[in-house]
Amino acid sequence: MSILFLISVFGMIVCIFLWLRDIRIWARSHLPGYRKASIHGVYQAALATAGAGIVYVWPHVTILGTGIVLLALYLQGREEREKIWTDEPAITRFFGSVPRNNARK
Repeated sequence: MSILFLISVFGMIVCIFLWLRDIRIWARSHLPGYRKASIHGVYQAALATAGAGIVYVWPHVTILGTGIVLLALYLQGREEREKIWTDEPAITRFFGSVPRNNARK
């Protein structure tokens, strides 16, 4: 098992975590930026999973697979989102806790 395989799997897990966090924030706040980010997160998580799969299946092209995972993480951070936190603690932002918007029922 290569160290680049472990790095790519960790990057894949981070990308999927960020995607699920965007879904949670959108479900609670109904902000359009997080809706767009959660939709694009599907493709970015698939790209990260494909990159980790490339590293696993073809160990001689580990740089290519790791680069694909890093590309997915880069695209994950490029999405435009609204500013929803002001002075909350880091653990609140880490888990994506936002107040519920009960305007839509």
